[in-house]
Amino acid sequence: MKKINIFETGAFSDKGMSRNILHDSPFFKIINFNFRPGQTMPIHSHDIEGELSIIILDGEGEFLGKDGYSIPAKKGDALISEIREPHGIKAITELRVIVTIAPPI
Repeated sequence: MKKINIFETGAFSDKGMSRNILHDSPFFKIINFNFRPGQTMPIHSHDIEGELSIIILDGEGEFLGKDGYSIPAKKGDALISEIREPHGIKAITELRVIVTIAPPI
């Protein structure tokens, strides 16, 4: 077992989203991303089998998808999708996010 305090490990950056890998194993990966307002994780996909979740820990933003699709995202919201499905996120306020990927990429 290991304990991680997400609010103590992740920082924000004015240069772009910050990324902090919290866990990486053959079974799944957990990543903390922090965004300043206006920063984005561009829409992308991965040509592999698997699923991911994007969980909003704090702040507000938008979950992004293909063809301009977006869903409002606020504290407590979770997006779950296939890794092959185009996905991204945009921050409206300071935004703290956890992404899980299984199997890890």
